[in-house]
Amino acid sequence: MVTEDKLSAPMRVDALARAIERRLAPLYGEGEAKAMTRLIFHKLKGWSVTDMVINGDREASDLLISDVSDVLTRILAGEPIQYVLGEARFYGLDLHVTPAVLIPRPETEELVELIVHRNPQTDLRVLDVGTGSGAIAIALSRNLHFPDVSALDVSAEALAVAKENASRLYARINFIHADVFEWTPAPDSFDIIVSNPPYIAESEKKEMERHVLDHEPSLALFVSDEDPLVYYRRIATLGLEALTSGGHLYFEINPLFADTLRSMLSGMGYEEVEVLDDISHRKRFATARKPLKS
Repeated sequence: MVTEDKLSAPMRVDALARAIERRLAPLYGEGEAKAMTRLIFHKLKGWSVTDMVINGDREASDLLISDVSDVLTRILAGEPIQYVLGEARFYGLDLHVTPAVLIPRPETEELVELIVHRNPQTDLRVLDVGTGSGAIAIALSRNLHFPDVSALDVSAEALAVAKENASRLYARINFIHADVFEWTPAPDSFDIIVSNPPYIAESEKKEMERHVLDHEPSLALFVSDEDPLVYYRRIATLGLEALTSGGHLYFEINPLFADTLRSMLSGMGYEEVEVLDDISHRKRFATARKPLKS
C-alpha cells in the first residue's frame, strides 16, 4: 500500500519494488524508474536483479520499508539519486559521491574510453585537472598499462572523496591540492593532461534542470559568459611546458564553444587538434598534440 508520504507494512518485496516504480515513473519515466529501483535495492540490501526476483515473495522488513521511504522522500524532493545513495557507477566502478563533487556522466566515460583506446603504451604519466570524485583519474589508473597518475583539485572536500575512492578501488594516484591558476608543474612531466573543467556558461543556467542547479557544486559547473574558455586556456598554457614532446591534451567540452576552442589550441601552437562527437552526435571532446621537439 502506498500513502502520500510513506510506504506501509505489511508488503512483499516485489510489491515494494512496484510501489517504488509507481512513485518514480511520473517524474523519470518507466525505464528510469525501474533502473532507480534496482539501484535502491542494491544499495540497501546488496541485491542484484536476480536477488530481487528470488526474494520477491518474502515480506519486506519494517526497516527496509522505512529506509526505502526515506530514500524516496529525498529523490521526490529533487535530490539526485546518486547523492541520496552516496554512489555512482562510472566505467565499471562504483564511486562514492557527495554534494562536494559532480556526479560522473556517461559522456565522461567516453572520454576515458578515447584515452584508453589511443594510448596502449606503458608507464604513461597522466595528469587529471579538476578531478572531483577522482572518476577519470581512477578509471585511467586501472585501465591504462602501468600509468603514473596525478590528480589535481582546488577543493579539499572533493579531494577527500577522491582519495577515499582511490583507496577503496586500489588505485595509486598522486593527489594535488592546488588552484590550477596558481600551480606550476615541472617541465616535461606528463605525457597526457586530461580535464573535464567547468564549461557551462552562466547564461545557460536557465535551461538546466533544477536538481543539477540545486544540488551539484557550482564551482565545478559554471564559467562566465565573458570568458568561457578560461580553464582550457590555462590548462593548455600549462601543457606547453608540462607535456613531453608529442604529449597530448584531452578535454571534455561545451559544444557551443567547440570551434572557438579548436582555433585557440591551434593558435597556441598545438598540432593535430581534433573536435570529436559523443555518442549523441554532439561536439563533446577535444584533443591536441604538443609539437615534437626538432
